[in-house]
Amino acid sequence: VQLQAFGGGLVQPGGSLRLSCAASGSIFNINAMGWYRQAPGKQRELVAAISRGGSTYYADSVKGRFTGSRDNAKNTVYLQMNNLKPEDTAVYYCNTVSPPPTVWGQGTLVTVSS
Repeated sequence: VQLQAFGGGLVQPGGSLRLSCAASGSIFNINAMGWYRQAPGKQRELVAAISRGGSTYYADSVKGRFTGSRDNAKNTVYLQMNNLKPEDTAVYYCNTVSPPPTVWGQGTLVTVSS
């Protein structure tokens, strides 16, 4: 399954963005989908995961601000990001969490700046 994230852009601190991820095939049987990010000079990190049943995991740095969801019927994964901070600036990727990711798409750039 190929995954393409989009919806990034430039937003002011405190603003919101909604990222979407379109899958080329079915995600129904994928145990957990997730959103990762990589800031300049830093390692890629998992920020949100959504299980097939709808359970979620969030990194402490985004907890209470980001909400992940998935629509298995549409083969799409979403990340609603609220109260964005400059430290959220990164390239955001969607990928599998379980099973572990193997191939990475291009990602979408989110820049939080005034």
